[in-house]
Amino acid sequence: MNKPIDLPQVVGRSQAHESAALHVSGQASYTDDIAEAQGTLHAALGLSPVAHGKLLGIDIELLKQQPGVVAVLTAEDIAGENNCGPLIHDDPILADGDLRYLGQPVFAIVATDRELARRAASLARSAIRYEALEPVLTARTAHALGQYVLPPMHLNRGDAEAAIATAPHRLQGEWAVGGQEQFYLEGQISYALPQDGQALLVHCSTQHPSEMQQLIAHALHWQAHQVQVQCRRMGGGFGGKESQSALFACVAAIAAMRLRRPVKLRLDRDDDFMITGRRHGFDYSWEVGYDDEGRILGAEVDLISNAGHSADLSAPVMARALCHFDNAYWLPNVSLHGFCAKTNTQSNTAFRGFGGPQGALAIEMIMDSVARRLGLDPLLVRQRNFYSAEGGRDVAPYGQQVEDILAQPLTDQLIASSDYHARRAEIAAFNATSPVLKKGLALTPVKFGISFNVVHLNQAGALVHVYTDGSVLVNHGGTEMGQGLNTKVAQVVAHELGIAFEQVRCSATDTSKVANTSATAASTGTDLNGRAAQDAARKIKLRLAELAAQLLDCPLAELQFSGGQVHGGGSAISFNELVSKAYLQRIQLWSDGFYATPGLHWDRAKLKGHPFYYYAWGAAVAEVLVDTLTGESRVVRADVLHDAGQSLNPALDIGQVEGAFVQGMGWLTMEELVWHPRTGALSTHAPSTYKIPTANDSPPDFRVALFDHPNHADSIHRSKALGEPPLLLPFSVLMAIKDAVASCGGRYCDPALRAPATAQAVLDALTVLTPAA
Repeated sequence: MNKPIDLPQVVGRSQAHESAALHVSGQASYTDDIAEAQGTLHAALGLSPVAHGKLLGIDIELLKQQPGVVAVLTAEDIAGENNCGPLIHDDPILADGDLRYLGQPVFAIVATDRELARRAASLARSAIRYEALEPVLTARTAHALGQYVLPPMHLNRGDAEAAIATAPHRLQGEWAVGGQEQFYLEGQISYALPQDGQALLVHCSTQHPSEMQQLIAHALHWQAHQVQVQCRRMGGGFGGKESQSALFACVAAIAAMRLRRPVKLRLDRDDDFMITGRRHGFDYSWEVGYDDEGRILGAEVDLISNAGHSADLSAPVMARALCHFDNAYWLPNVSLHGFCAKTNTQSNTAFRGFGGPQGALAIEMIMDSVARRLGLDPLLVRQRNFYSAEGGRDVAPYGQQVEDILAQPLTDQLIASSDYHARRAEIAAFNATSPVLKKGLALTPVKFGISFNVVHLNQAGALVHVYTDGSVLVNHGGTEMGQGLNTKVAQVVAHELGIAFEQVRCSATDTSKVANTSATAASTGTDLNGRAAQDAARKIKLRLAELAAQLLDCPLAELQFSGGQVHGGGSAISFNELVSKAYLQRIQLWSDGFYATPGLHWDRAKLKGHPFYYYAWGAAVAEVLVDTLTGESRVVRADVLHDAGQSLNPALDIGQVEGAFVQGMGWLTMEELVWHPRTGALSTHAPSTYKIPTANDSPPDFRVALFDHPNHADSIHRSKALGEPPLLLPFSVLMAIKDAVASCGGRYCDPALRAPATAQAVLDALTVLTPAA
């Protein structure tokens, strides 16, 4: 027997990302890095030149005559279903009859070289014959026409109309927030390789390999088992590769099987902007009633999303927006109405937060306006409306009890650590003596529900293989896009087996290994796949434990797997030796695992039920400086306290919070999407015109901490999800900019600041600045 190996804690340790060294050295392999098979062809897409029209024909001969062109594919070449819509079959792979938006794929060029394919595809304007029709380009216009991609959705509690009518104060308003481009560093790409017989391997940069498998099979009129989809890693996803990878995967697959040659389709950044959708922009109309203390008594709100030309994921996005309108606040009477407007623009889709940010942002704007019209500190009004375990103020509008309410204790800790009140006084003094530069300060909270709001998606599978040398290979249904999912899953398995992290490796996500997986989305990646991998590891551990009990002559209950050894009966055997003996005893050293989140139920028609397993909480304080002559603003300090439960990996979690904060800040301050008001052409379709935050935009004083409070729900090691909730934290930045602008107008000033709060938006708000009535 061997001495115990002194190993550090695995779960709860700030373990480096499993691919960190590969990332920084440039050795990490992405889809475009896969060595191209002999005979590989390249595809490019010919795009609609108009936002709305009738497709009259395509000059195929013109396109075939171009250098290097091997084939031209149209909707007629799709053997199966011409659809890549994930939920409703309303999204054609290639245009068939109708032209729905400027940039819609109409045909595919397959050529011997990528540049030659792109050159031929660029002739779309000459090759496509069409009859132009009048486009609908804004959500407000579509809403006025009653033009939606799916029926309106309604969430009600109490009697909002009566509560507003009898309230001491009433407030009406309209507002809008723009969409946001995912801007993943690795663009959309698929590489399809025909296999023996009628089978296909597709390497795809996607968050949802199983959905890609199904849609490719439908397009080819095949069975799912004929299609294998694999993804080792993505260079970012942010929701943009959940459903919208499908069109490119399907085109590559159709071309590969038609020509019986490998086909790669990698989008240029401009084409990516023009073809794919992004975060839904929302328009709001609201009426609220409130008392002298600022407590919301009733709220009636219309939420209108710009869905684009097809449904895509607009239904669950709107459902999540409606379910997050309350954010951290008890709202006794609400009447919420969700409208998914159909416009002649790209079909909008998932983006980090999945509608939650758009829903919660509305109540934050309302809270801020209520406070300013009462002449109160917005933080005080927010606290007075917090959920509470006392007085029946702990049930969400959709009927779920809000348990383990952390809004107040977490906020109290952040107020103290950020010196909020002292800084508030300092900023007031600064603004009183500074006529041009103005400072603003704001604290905003976050409550975010964790789980897919489609119940059956809350499941996951995994395979764990233990080899005879004691090394472990894990395969699970989640996808790695830089967030560290594989690192956390490997930590969970290493902890379960009592071995070093370095002994565990996660392999590429593959539909031939774990089937029927859910998307890596809704912040559930670790919650679901970590538990599935843990389940598989525990099955192997139990088999090994039975052998160890015999070898160490001790009861099973006394065994402990730790430090690379199995201890019991005053002795120990190394894990590697135990595995070797187990193999000789013909004991199974691999296992499958499965997990389904318990206790969830949801009535999609009534928008009632228990859609979330638990809530993640957080809060942030932002301090900004605004130049009132130019409208420019910058964040000078940000204090963030976020609820990660009992963190599996604090370093990764803090990184997620930092990244989400900066990304959300970009959405609300600089990332502006602009369409031509008549043609529907997207003007901001490249890094030169669409501005995302850089390192220079990060707060120079950036203080991020994790709230020390284990999850009350039985999550993986009592941790909490970190993908989406922190994106709501930079609401504080927008409110701080509004606070700085308001300082120019007196105590009751409520500026009309739109989002994104670009320099122009700030100047516009300053131009019409008047004290609130």
